[in-house]
Amino acid sequence: MGKIGTKLPGFCLNRIRPHVRVRSPTIQSKVDAASDVTKNNADKKAENSGNVGEEKAGGNGAIARKIMIVVDSSLEAKGALQWALSHSVQSQDKLVLLHVTKPSSSKQAGEEPSKDVAPRAYQLVHSLRNMCQLKRPEVQIEVAVVVEGNKEKGPTILEEARKQEVALLVLGQKKRSTTWRLLMMWAGNRVGGGGGGSVVEYCIQNASCMAVAVRRKSRKVGGYLITTKRQKDFWLLA
Repeated sequence: MGKIGTKLPGFCLNRIRPHVRVRSPTIQSKVDAASDVTKNNADKKAENSGNVGEEKAGGNGAIARKIMIVVDSSLEAKGALQWALSHSVQSQDKLVLLHVTKPSSSKQAGEEPSKDVAPRAYQLVHSLRNMCQLKRPEVQIEVAVVVEGNKEKGPTILEEARKQEVALLVLGQKKRSTTWRLLMMWAGNRVGGGGGGSVVEYCIQNASCMAVAVRRKSRKVGGYLITTKRQKDFWLLA
């Protein structure tokens, strides 16, 4: 006896269709792709734009900063200059020696006087420049002599620092008594940098760039006392 096969109806065969599931890209992959594009654009903008007071140096890829040091004939200013040359200035940096002189009848605030009007000022800054070149011949050094004018010395220094777009401002600081420090804390920024040590405090509190005040600790102990906007009299043994 032969086998009797079962024949399926034709409509059943028509209903059997292969189902292929196509997965669309997930939301996370779209987000990742968008973030990559944004990151690449940001990197390109960062490469094209530079920081204030900083420039790209030569082949070693180091950043060249512009450092301004306020100089005069005082021991405190010379000590700040020596500290900057030995502890802060790098070979690729540009150094600016700023001297603020008293006003004359023919000059306005912020203007640069001629050598004939302020011969002592130019003699001072150029002698300090020669000293810097002997100690750090690889560093580029500029000098600037400006008139204090109707403005006080503190605002004049900060205005010149903004014009020069410096990354670091260095000032020499004198040792003051406890009574004087309490008076400065009480006065705050109302002391506009007129005379004495208040110029340093005014510049540190109001500078748009990094400002550092430097004072020698003592001859016996050695080192420097560093003051910034966030920290005062930090002892740097050197």
